Amino acid sequence: MKSLIILNDPPYGTERSYNGLRLAHALQKNDAQAEVTVFLMADAVLCAKAGQKTPDGFYNIERMLRRVVLGKGTVLLCGTCMDARGLAEAEIAPGARRSTMDELAAATIAADKVLVF
Repeated sequence: MKSLIILNDPPYGTERSYNGLRLAHALQKNDAQAEVTVFLMADAVLCAKAGQKTPDGFYNIERMLRRVVLGKGTVLLCGTCMDARGLAEAEIAPGARRSTMDELAAATIAADKVLVF
């Protein structure tokens, strides 16, 4: 199954991005054939900022995104949202990449399920 998970919220302050990534991991874990794409929009593009440091015992969104990539998933960032927040491509965590609304449209058409957080 092809799943597209669209995240809109910042990495910290709410748990929506955290919960969306938890679902992405569960999909990958429970279905070896799962194709998971995570698209980061609005403040969620900051989820892919490299070098996040969180207190011991606190979740780290950058590490959670890395798990999606290591599970053969795709992590895409809205380029317009990156620009609006001053996030440069050099600041993005490995495995994530800048994207476009056209690529989001294509991923939406190809997906069996689209989930928005």
